[in-house]
Amino acid sequence: MARTLEPLAKKIFKGVLVAELVGVFGAYFLFSKMHTSQDFRQTMSKKYPFILEVYYKSTEKSGMYGIRELDQKKWLNSKN
Repeated sequence: MARTLEPLAKKIFKGVLVAELVGVFGAYFLFSKMHTSQDFRQTMSKKYPFILEVYYKSTEKSGMYGIRELDQKKWLNSKN
């Protein structure tokens, strides 16, 4: 019985591995896009504010302060 489960276990492992890689590259792409584009961060603030909050907290934990304040200042000025 162990032999018949081996191919299934390998397929499941490969599927999980591919899902993990897609997740890591997706998170990297999203972080990179948010880090380089203030307009994209504004779009994220409207559609997915919880993801933008994670971005702000992660950059603040890494020692990069002021991004949130710059964004809020620009967005407030653009409304006026």
